[in-house]
Amino acid sequence: MAISTSALLEALNNVTAIPIIPFRQGQIDYDAHAMNVAYLMRSNSLDDGRPRVVSVAGTSLIHHIEPEEQTQLFDVTGQGMGGEGVLMSAIVPNPIRTAGKLVEEQSKLRRPPDVYLVMPLAGTFSPEGVYDYFMQFGERYGGEFGARFLYYHRQERDREAVIRLLNDSPHFVGVKIGTSEKDVKPMIDGVGDRAMVIWGIGDRSTSAAEQGAKGHTSGIAVLYAKASDAINNAQRRGDYAAARAVEKEIGGLEEIRFRNGRAYNYAAVVEAMQQSGFDDIDAGDGSGPFNPPVPPQVAGQVAQAIAGLEKYH
Repeated sequence: MAISTSALLEALNNVTAIPIIPFRQGQIDYDAHAMNVAYLMRSNSLDDGRPRVVSVAGTSLIHHIEPEEQTQLFDVTGQGMGGEGVLMSAIVPNPIRTAGKLVEEQSKLRRPPDVYLVMPLAGTFSPEGVYDYFMQFGERYGGEFGARFLYYHRQERDREAVIRLLNDSPHFVGVKIGTSEKDVKPMIDGVGDRAMVIWGIGDRSTSAAEQGAKGHTSGIAVLYAKASDAINNAQRRGDYAAARAVEKEIGGLEEIRFRNGRAYNYAAVVEAMQQSGFDDIDAGDGSGPFNPPVPPQVAGQVAQAIAGLEKYH
């Protein structure tokens, strides 16, 4: 039975763990992905027995694989989660009909996604187009398949259009902020209690939480789940100093990931997983499309950044 929207929103005040897609010789290693999902489900230190939220989104390279591969990935993910946790599918709306087809196909899986994250548009578009097309998209696929959507806000100019979308569409239940902290409060003020505002730029999330953002995404939870969980636990109890203390410990790896326009967002996580030597996760061989292994100098920086973080695995 599908989770209710109110229960879904409560569950999303949480860490959204985004495991990388592991590749070997340029092909997706689904068994390795299943291992990584199993680690995330097993290594849940969220307080009060809260569910693990798992997605395969931007950090993962979801943009670079075929639609049928995306659906197979979410099938493997859902099976690995069983009846536990919250499954978030990420869909790229280019082209929009392919995104709709993904919702159709994934809604038929043995474990359908609980919510869909609409990733940023590419190409030429206007704020008015964002509002019009996603209103139509929500009406069609929310109405026919019962899909709930989050919008990933990455263009500052689109803020007012996104606020209108969240206020007007019953199918768009929240937004992930992927622009900057200065958009958090205006978005919260704009949507009120109508939708959830989630921080979408990694574990360095406490400043956004202090402004009222609920939950955050993590690209390193596949390696250091206990760190991401500790940050969220502390934020929920209002202990922002404790949250920042953990952020400081993982800050070196986050800095590498988000350096130079997120150039190493994927590859730095793969490098850290490989260097860690943990045998219950699998990064593949690092042959992800458009994302070769990090240069030797950066590999050395990753080694320094993860020194002493074993306790968070």
